[in-house]
Amino acid sequence: MKRLSKVDLSATLPPDVALARLTAAQERLLRLRLTLGGQIGDHTIGPPLCVVFEGWDASGKGGSIKRLVDHLDPRHVRVAQFAAPTFDEKRHHFLWRFWPVLPGWGGMTVLDRSWYGRVLVERVEGFATEAQWTRAYDEIVEFERTLTAEGMILVKFWLHISSKEQLRRFNSRANDPLRAWKLTAEDWRNRKKRPEYKAAVEDMLRRTDHPAAPWHVIAADDKPTARVGVVETVCHEVERALGLHG
Repeated sequence: MKRLSKVDLSATLPPDVALARLTAAQERLLRLRLTLGGQIGDHTIGPPLCVVFEGWDASGKGGSIKRLVDHLDPRHVRVAQFAAPTFDEKRHHFLWRFWPVLPGWGGMTVLDRSWYGRVLVERVEGFATEAQWTRAYDEIVEFERTLTAEGMILVKFWLHISSKEQLRRFNSRANDPLRAWKLTAEDWRNRKKRPEYKAAVEDMLRRTDHPAAPWHVIAADDKPTARVGVVETVCHEVERALGLHG
């Protein structure tokens, strides 16, 4: 099954409905976050929460992350961004650099890109050998199973936008002096390889979707609707996990 082709990118919420649902979900998440951190309820800390964001360039990851953490106390959540590994990081196994930012019990971390770079950009751009990125699927799944077996709530998002909408956003950034810094030559190069990246995304979704950490593909052509989907999904996954933990 090809997941991306089945995503309804035309789905939108009326602006007033989107705002109301987003506000309600943010307040709901705040209460859940305080419960996980032991600030309210029986004051027992709950399981760690890690939210992973992947998606096309200009798919709205930054905006979704901003809405996700907007109502949360910055002392209670960490946002970590990952780009290309440094020279020193390349001397280690590719998963090594992610361990230090993972949350402990009662903590929350949001990852703007993640270990999935191994099977996406490193695969497409040839930064990893075929043997390395092929092996990485099983390594990632076992890594995530290890984390979730210890109690972590792991929520993974792929933000999906059409090629047409991506081009519109690229041009909008290029013409805005305050946002032009977000657009790089690398973004344009990646866009030319969209078919190769799409194939890599499909393989990623198929081979790393598992019960302990399923993928949530979010239709992101309409930003307000996507943000609602992100925050509501995190709330649902936290509530489900709290139920499993009793």
